[in-house]
Amino acid sequence: MTDARRAVFLDRDGTLNIERGIIRTPADIELIPGAIDALKLLSGAGYALVIVSNQSARARGLISAEELDAVHQALRSTIEEASIKLTDILHCPHHPTEGEPPLCVECDCRKPAPGLLLRAADDHHLDLSRSWMVGDAARDMEAGRRAGVRPLLVETGKGAVERTAFAPDMVVADLAAAAERILEEA
Repeated sequence: MTDARRAVFLDRDGTLNIERGIIRTPADIELIPGAIDALKLLSGAGYALVIVSNQSARARGLISAEELDAVHQALRSTIEEASIKLTDILHCPHHPTEGEPPLCVECDCRKPAPGLLLRAADDHHLDLSRSWMVGDAARDMEAGRRAGVRPLLVETGKGAVERTAFAPDMVVADLAAAAERILEEA
């Protein structure tokens, strides 16, 4: 791809914001300390920032589309109020076994499938070979690998526990450390 931008794909819960189970309202969002500064560093270095998140609470009927949109709009506003350009927020509302069709379905967007990353690359002209996936779960790392981006596990959220279940290529403490690592390797 010529003129394609590099990106950092970010899991939402446990990576960007504190893991609290189901985030139902904007008031439930609390960013992990250092997250805004990390996003500023990455954005300032020219990375497109794309949040990619499994939100199966939609399929399970625990949150409405409108409630999820309000959460994401509040998250976008918080990030953009800090003068950070957020390229996109993409989510998978599906679950393979719970809920009702059309949300109860095997899909290509539920991580560890790479669909959200591939869609973002197509929509925003992103160079996956120069991009990163930062998340707190094995499924985030696998989605990154399948999409052809470099996976980086953070130990916030589920990361400290999940890292013992598989052998991640790179592990850092949190999003701030992830930003530093990405910039070191750029």
